Amino acid sequence: MVSSYLPHYAANGSNAATSRTRSSTPPASTYFTTYAEDPDQEPIPTPGAQTHFAFSSTLVRRQPESPILGKGNFHPLSPVEGLVDRVLGKERELGIEGGRAPPPSHQEVTSSSKFAHMTIEQTVSYFRTSSTAGLSSGAIPALRAHHGYNEFTVSSPEPAYIKFAKNIYESPLILLLFASAFISAVMGNIDDAVSITIAILIVLTVGFVQESRSEKSLESLNKLVPHHCHIIRDGQQHHLLANELVPGDIVKFSVGDRVPADIRLVSAVDLEIDESNLTGETRPARKNTEPVPGSGDVMGLMSVPVGPSERTCIGFMGTLVRSGEGSGIVVGTGKDTEFGIIFEMMQEVSEKRTPLQLSMDELAKQLSILSFGIIGVICLIGLWQQRGWLEMFTIGVSLAVAAIPEGLPIVTTVTLALGVLRMAKRKAIVKKLPSVEALGSVNVICSDKTGTLTKNEQTVTEAYIVDESIAVESLRSPPSNPNPALLKTLHIGSICNHAFKNEEGATVGQATDVALLNVLDVFGLPDQRSSFEIKGERPFSSETKSMAVSGIQKGGSDRRELYYMKGSIEAVLQRCKFYFVSEESTPGLDASTRAVILKRAEEVASRGLRVVASAYGYGSVDSIDGQSGSTPNLVFTGFQAMMDPPRKGVADAVSLLQSGGVQVIMITGDAEQTALSIARQLGLRVQAGSGSCLTGAMIDQMSERQLQERVGSITVFARTTPKHKMAIISAFQNRGAVVAMTGDGVNDAPALKMADIGISMGKGGTDVAKEAADVILVDDNFGTILSAVEEGKSIFHNIQNFLAFQLSTAVAALSLITLSTLFQLANPLNAMQILFINILMDGPPSQSLGVDPADRSVMNRPPRKKDAPIINNRLITRVLFSAAMIVLGVLFIYMYELSDGSMSRRDQTMTFTCFVFLDLVSAIQNRGLACGLLQNRMLLTTVSVSLMVQLGLIYLPFMQAVFQTESLGSRDLFTLICLAGTSFSLHEARRTYERKLETSTDYSMMGEYV
Repeated sequence: MVSSYLPHYAANGSNAATSRTRSSTPPASTYFTTYAEDPDQEPIPTPGAQTHFAFSSTLVRRQPESPILGKGNFHPLSPVEGLVDRVLGKERELGIEGGRAPPPSHQEVTSSSKFAHMTIEQTVSYFRTSSTAGLSSGAIPALRAHHGYNEFTVSSPEPAYIKFAKNIYESPLILLLFASAFISAVMGNIDDAVSITIAILIVLTVGFVQESRSEKSLESLNKLVPHHCHIIRDGQQHHLLANELVPGDIVKFSVGDRVPADIRLVSAVDLEIDESNLTGETRPARKNTEPVPGSGDVMGLMSVPVGPSERTCIGFMGTLVRSGEGSGIVVGTGKDTEFGIIFEMMQEVSEKRTPLQLSMDELAKQLSILSFGIIGVICLIGLWQQRGWLEMFTIGVSLAVAAIPEGLPIVTTVTLALGVLRMAKRKAIVKKLPSVEALGSVNVICSDKTGTLTKNEQTVTEAYIVDESIAVESLRSPPSNPNPALLKTLHIGSICNHAFKNEEGATVGQATDVALLNVLDVFGLPDQRSSFEIKGERPFSSETKSMAVSGIQKGGSDRRELYYMKGSIEAVLQRCKFYFVSEESTPGLDASTRAVILKRAEEVASRGLRVVASAYGYGSVDSIDGQSGSTPNLVFTGFQAMMDPPRKGVADAVSLLQSGGVQVIMITGDAEQTALSIARQLGLRVQAGSGSCLTGAMIDQMSERQLQERVGSITVFARTTPKHKMAIISAFQNRGAVVAMTGDGVNDAPALKMADIGISMGKGGTDVAKEAADVILVDDNFGTILSAVEEGKSIFHNIQNFLAFQLSTAVAALSLITLSTLFQLANPLNAMQILFINILMDGPPSQSLGVDPADRSVMNRPPRKKDAPIINNRLITRVLFSAAMIVLGVLFIYMYELSDGSMSRRDQTMTFTCFVFLDLVSAIQNRGLACGLLQNRMLLTTVSVSLMVQLGLIYLPFMQAVFQTESLGSRDLFTLICLAGTSFSLHEARRTYERKLETSTDYSMMGEYV
């Protein structure tokens, strides 16, 4: 978890790196009780530490840089020289020559990239420190005054009332509805004003509460872990809080420690560091103290800095030591570390509105234009009929207010909230309501490989013994009669091993050792080390590329000392003279057999697998390794090949996403061949050769325009950094794509925030990634994205269905009132009846359209385009058709009842009931095209209740008095039912036609995507 290795985060809004002061926030040491008493004792957090160190979920833009101190410039450690430099405004750069061209836009020269090319002596001299005694205590105050504390500064969360207010003024539709409520109140329609205001407040409250709940869910994922480290100052070792570090400090670390800052290594003993959360590399990086080869000035800087994965003499803040131990000089703290740069990139990314929010904004504009149009038309009619301006303007405003679907925001919010709840049941936390629907618009998913598409753990997938290969990953149960050579290979792999099981039962240790132990379970074998007494050991080194142990088998009759060895195929084979078939047969290893083994190993390695070979012999480690000039009589047993395998179900999810018009892209820090191998296993659309792959180095050489043109045909991006990921996402977005980004590491966080939808892993994801994401997959299951996309598409269609029903009802009511006003006829509906229709339009039947079950064929449709309007031509046609059914039916009854020259209460009851019956038919028939009549039970229930209420308005005496209705005879009801049945049949014909049209359109659009 990130909370266990990131430096402390100040909760105030000041920038420690800029101001160089801590006036508003006390030092971290004040929050640990034992620090002041005994610096060597491990610090214990006080009760107030939780608040001080809690990781803020709000990321803000960085403050302007100091004009005096600048950014990222390193000053010598002498307080006097540092003071002179600051007064004179000097900048000490690391040998950057005047006139040199700046690095490409995708690369940035950082402190770690500079010192990676410097020798230990140059680094020690530059910081005026000592590799053995460290800094002097007298130099610390001046250094801290200049560099600040080793922490990042983020702003405090916004107050709740500001968040609530933003939901109002950032939504044009909400503002339009508030204007509608205000006009209604001014005109005396208090009931309309109150109902609209209540609907708005419900919408805002539901959205606000849901987002607050999501943020609280995230807070529980963060853990407070005291950040401390071992440093050397004044020649003495101290146990110090990590945020007290300054450049030049000497830090020591060993297995299980998190590196507290960016460090130039001065010693490394079998040191391997897990950098997967920064570089994306699955395998721990083996570290040494040699500077990275470079060219240029005296300090060895290159014109283009090497990537983090190639800086073998640098330990990065937040990475985990997997094996060995080391020490080094702090060269970067706080914002000057690689993690600090990632945080700055995150702060520069602004929030984006989802496609649904953009569609709603556009809808609000269209409704505003419609409202003014209605007012204008009514006023022109009044002018033509020579009626009073005020009277006609009042009628026009009333109709305009009625034309605005007040129920749209609440239906949208409720629909999205239900979608969020359904996603929670599918193990996905959605932080913001619109993010659910936005997933239905996604047409590009850029996915990090390590930990997202793959397990982020090395796993033995193949084993090889001479003349036979075993596909370990395909085994469902232990083989009944395994080959003796295979058993011998597994045996050696478990003995030459330092991994172990922790208290939770998980195997921990170096990634290769963990894989060699875990594979024993596949074959039903126990750990062999319990029956082997180790006498001697030669640890792994980069020179020998192998390790060896020697010892005696416990309980055996043969007391000879056995020698077991594992390592690279080349290192092992060159020491072997025989190969193992069985205990009784060890034929000589001739040149042809050796060539076959090497060819097989090369073929496996070309697919991105790591090959670990094994051999054995007789003798001690000292006697066999001490032989010079001759090859030991070792016996080659075989090799095991391991990789970070794809997660279960990912390949199926990728296939379904691609069939639904979604382009799935893999972005990784791994090598090109490894990335392509995984991509093919996952079923990504990879062309032969490397035409479907771009590396970070290639991206560095491209302009933004060139990258935008290339990304459409690329499926795999390898050797990428956080800036590369952001450039890739930007290129897709500039092509008009709606981009989702999945990731779990700190290096994914800027891209997660920049994407239209950021998706983080819940279990294996770092806290930084979770904070930057919009959606969190609790179970780390990539297949959940498929469900989320399906949910998003269904939600959008449900909103369209509701909108079709509500607009058709509004158009029908407005048409009837406009026609009666135009021809100066008796109003077919009175005020109370219109109010009931408005309640019906915005009430339960319309709400239930938002919960239509998901269409099974929705994934066969391509994602909707980013700029596609929510009201399209097909929706307009449906609205006009539904409104025409209501208007024609009501006019038929209206004209028939007016044939006697008067409009009685019974006549108005007939037109009112006809409108309601036809409107309920419209509600039923505006459900999803693939939704059966009985599938949406809530819709049937609400329509039935509405029908019973309508009958109550007709037949209950006290309701008759309020709504000015009259009881209808059986013949009248039969006439209305026949009209409703006719409308139902015509709607069914329309639905059949739309289904055929939709199928043909989907096929043509899918063809364009493919």
